[in-house]
Amino acid sequence: MSKIGIFVGTVYGNSLAVAEAAQDILAQQGHEIVIFDEPTLDDWQSYNSDNNIALIVTSSTGQGDFPDTIAPLFYEIKDVLGYQPDLRYGIIALGDSSYESFCGAAKHFDELLTEQSGTRIGDVLFIDATEVDTPEEFAKAWIQAWSELI
Repeated sequence: MSKIGIFVGTVYGNSLAVAEAAQDILAQQGHEIVIFDEPTLDDWQSYNSDNNIALIVTSSTGQGDFPDTIAPLFYEIKDVLGYQPDLRYGIIALGDSSYESFCGAAKHFDELLTEQSGTRIGDVLFIDATEVDTPEEFAKAWIQAWSELI
């Protein structure tokens, strides 16, 4: 089984609720799960190796900006790490499609990790607040399917 770090960017708590749903599902399958609700670069680096996986669960603020809980991590990954060929990751994006920058923070994360040679597992899950009232329930089917790709 894998060691999975769930890196959360949240303002109102919806991303954390999704992360906790993911933790429940993945732990039941025997994975070792840790949620980082204010992740640091040290936290991130411990999941950048063989058989370890990072799952980013983040909302966006304003014009696709990062929540304060995850912004420092993004910029440290960008400015400090660079090449990450051993990184395996997944992304769950929460946003509001009435904004032009829908799920911008998650899209920026995906672009950066791809540029740094990380390998994304599966497709990004986009959760639209205009269509989904309980994102943690909506995410469960994706989390289950994603876990089968690990």
